Amino acid sequence: MAKKKTGVKQGKKPHRNKPTSKKYSKYKIEGSKITRSDFCPRCGQGVFLMQAKNRAYCGKCHYTEFKGK
Repeated sequence: MAKKKTGVKQGKKPHRNKPTSKKYSKYKIEGSKITRSDFCPRCGQGVFLMQAKNRAYCGKCHYTEFKGK
């Protein structure tokens, strides 16, 4: 004889929209171009600098720019 499942039956969860990614706040739309100005000066185009409170840092070549007070 098969055992009966015990427990509370749950319905579907309501759909919630996910918040938009913060990566889109890094880009600017100028006319028909999408730009981002904080490229690494050593590595060139396509490698971005990480923005912290007091510095900008490249994870690939370890280049660091400190922001003035």
